[in-house]
Amino acid sequence: MNHPDYKLNLRPQGTPRGMSSVAGLHGVGASPGDKKSKNKSMRGKKKSIFETYMSKEDVSEGLKRGTLIQGVLRINPKKFHEAFIPSPDGDRDIFIDGVVARNRALNGDLVVVKLLPEDQWKAVKAESNDRETEATYEADVSEECCGHHLLQQSPKACNSPDVVIEAQFDDSDSEDRHGNTSVLVDGVKKLSLLTPDKGKEDSSAPVTKDENTTPMSQDTRALPEKSLQKSAKVVYILERKHSRAATGILKLLADKNSDLFKKYALFSPSDHRVPRIYVPLKDCPQDFMTRPKDYANTLFICRIIDWKEDCNFALGQLAKSLGQAGEIEPETEGILTEYGVDFSDFSAEVLECLPQSLPWTIPPDELGKRRDLRKDCIFTIDPSTARDLDDALSCRPLSDGTFEVGVHIADVSYFVPEGSSLDKVAAERATSVYLVQKVVPMLPRLLCEELCSLNPMTDKLTFSVIWKLTPEGKILEEWFGRTVIRSCTKLSYDHAQSMIENPTEKVPEEELPPISPEHSSKEVQQAVLNLHSIAKQLRQQRFVDGALRLDQLKLAFTLDHETGMPQGCHIYEYRDSNKLVEEFMLLANMAVAHKIFRTFPEQALLRRHPPPQTKMLSDLVEFCDQMGLPMDVSSAGALNKSLTKTFGDDKYSLARKEVLTNMYSRPMQMALYFCSGMLQDQAQFRHYALNVPLYTHFTSPIRRFADVIVHRLLAAALGYSEQPDVEPDTLQKQADHCNDRRMASKRVQELSIGLFFAVLVKESGPLESEAMVMGVLNQAFDVLVLRFGVQKRIYCNALALRSYHFQKVGKKPELTLLWEPDDLEEEPTQQVITIFSLVDVVLQAEATALKYSAILKRPGLEKESDEEPED
Repeated sequence: MNHPDYKLNLRPQGTPRGMSSVAGLHGVGASPGDKKSKNKSMRGKKKSIFETYMSKEDVSEGLKRGTLIQGVLRINPKKFHEAFIPSPDGDRDIFIDGVVARNRALNGDLVVVKLLPEDQWKAVKAESNDRETEATYEADVSEECCGHHLLQQSPKACNSPDVVIEAQFDDSDSEDRHGNTSVLVDGVKKLSLLTPDKGKEDSSAPVTKDENTTPMSQDTRALPEKSLQKSAKVVYILERKHSRAATGILKLLADKNSDLFKKYALFSPSDHRVPRIYVPLKDCPQDFMTRPKDYANTLFICRIIDWKEDCNFALGQLAKSLGQAGEIEPETEGILTEYGVDFSDFSAEVLECLPQSLPWTIPPDELGKRRDLRKDCIFTIDPSTARDLDDALSCRPLSDGTFEVGVHIADVSYFVPEGSSLDKVAAERATSVYLVQKVVPMLPRLLCEELCSLNPMTDKLTFSVIWKLTPEGKILEEWFGRTVIRSCTKLSYDHAQSMIENPTEKVPEEELPPISPEHSSKEVQQAVLNLHSIAKQLRQQRFVDGALRLDQLKLAFTLDHETGMPQGCHIYEYRDSNKLVEEFMLLANMAVAHKIFRTFPEQALLRRHPPPQTKMLSDLVEFCDQMGLPMDVSSAGALNKSLTKTFGDDKYSLARKEVLTNMYSRPMQMALYFCSGMLQDQAQFRHYALNVPLYTHFTSPIRRFADVIVHRLLAAALGYSEQPDVEPDTLQKQADHCNDRRMASKRVQELSIGLFFAVLVKESGPLESEAMVMGVLNQAFDVLVLRFGVQKRIYCNALALRSYHFQKVGKKPELTLLWEPDDLEEEPTQQVITIFSLVDVVLQAEATALKYSAILKRPGLEKESDEEPED
């Protein structure tokens, strides 16, 4: 997708990114990949640009011997000649330099690499923060340690007829509720403490109005010692995980006299990590050759179909014309296609698996097999716009002062027979995908929103975990089983929050949703208050026991209900009602994890969270020490304590906490599904952020296929069904697929938020906000824009400065800006920019679609609050 901070690398149009323009086009006059060339200088067989892949046998042998290494390829989105795979020893990533060394692999592919001789390894300054490596991580923080914020309606939007998009996000730290897990990123995720080698960091050079600007000087801040970063080349692609689809625009080839010009157009992907692609002109619109400018702003989808060893560029096929670049629907379809999201309608064959006679009622024989909880006071708490209600709660006080607390989850597996067409398509989709404006569901809407959804005042099939708990949350008894419930009401988070905040007052009936006549609002409110009280104890104990939480700023949008355009946005507010639900979802997931692992030690589908990357973490700790902020990262709990105890609650302290939380999210790894029989060392089962030995996903089967698998395992463990007939490696393949689709879904969600925010800046901007400086370079600095949670780089050359000067004060980088006065008779204003400086910025749209920049406001200017959009 168009990335707000991408810069154009000016080179001849026939030159692939990351390759020298001197090489130019190969075999001019030959069709791409042909073995014959009409170019006299290249008679005979053309020279290969890329190495031939090794044979499967040699790869297998090399991996066994340790002479080859496998890993997932990550390409730096801003410096696309740089790529990395994780090092098996957990140290600094292995570096892959340039398109040729990448050998036709794309971002996300599982590749096999061979280390280069040591004299070809990359030199890294000893004090360097490995920023290039960090740059390629796309919000790899585990969902369990991010806040599971929910979009809350802002006060200004309350009286608006327009819809506030509230529920439609994937889960976050508990991974069991809707919430966006990752801060919106506008550019490379970098600490930006140090400037890399001269000539290596094009992205830190300012955007200049004056082409004669002095080039960036050698970094003066780094120590003279250098260390080496292992470097490698790709020798085999184990799995092409990238979809090979891209969105972008069509251009004519630069050389009008070549034979290629008459046969091919050049497809230029919006995502610069994807190579440029030759597209046969016969695939292009009929008038493209004669009127190419008419298509300059038209988005197309192109699929790579071949990329031969002797061809600079891949060969592709145009799949579809999407519409105008920068418009929400074409851009959204492009995002979904690029990340391989199946958003097609469900086939007739799949829909035939659903109950055909509607309205559907629970068969009497099924009722007889279940514990009947229909008379209990059970209710859902969800965002107000949620339609797929996975989970419900109950809390009944017992005579001995304890409580019977239940978590009741939609019994999706009842409606999804194993091996059916419905099962296969759900397994393939693996997750619902939450965009700002809509959801791409994992299951047909009849299941998601009606048959499975725990809608109020209707009988529903559920799988329940019921505990006897002390008021402190200590588990005295535990029961698992299939149940039938009848939710008495559908509460929103706002309803539950109102009950919590006014414990002694009855919430007026008109402010509550309908409640079934068998139960009263007082009974529901008391249950909410009891659950809240226990949840507070559970939460407190979790953090005493060493859990970690990294709450990052996350955006919610107010959309115009007619046009679907963003009208305003606000930061999610994570409140006690959210925390209440989260605690019981975590408790249920942990309980089920222990149950299925005890019963099926070789076949349990669990979820582990590896500890953070040691190199990035130690660099961060060193940086914080330099800034006078000692951080203890010896454990998840120690890090949590450092982040929460270090700061006050004044505006500056809270902003600094946001910046540090953002920084410490970067070394965190993704949590992963895995099959217990595939890992020998049980210590690797642990969940770092939650600091627990076993964890799984049970509570969201409507939108996560992993939970459906776990439901089946739990049913087998309880004797409801046959023992699972699945080999651990088969289950591991399912787990890997769930991991891949979950990561793609997460990235799609981030891009959707980025798209809507870019449109908002264009339509409602300029937008003003306070920001805090995260990193300082020679001629630029990075900020976290606090009102919107976005990161931007601000370039000195784009500001009305008389001069600027970079220096290090001790170990702290510092930029001194000298502003041109408005009145020539006045003295210029001096402003010092250092890490954690609070500044005022303006976000304003640029001419290019979906691109916007951040400009520093001159100190002393009054905020123009009347121009700000609704928030």
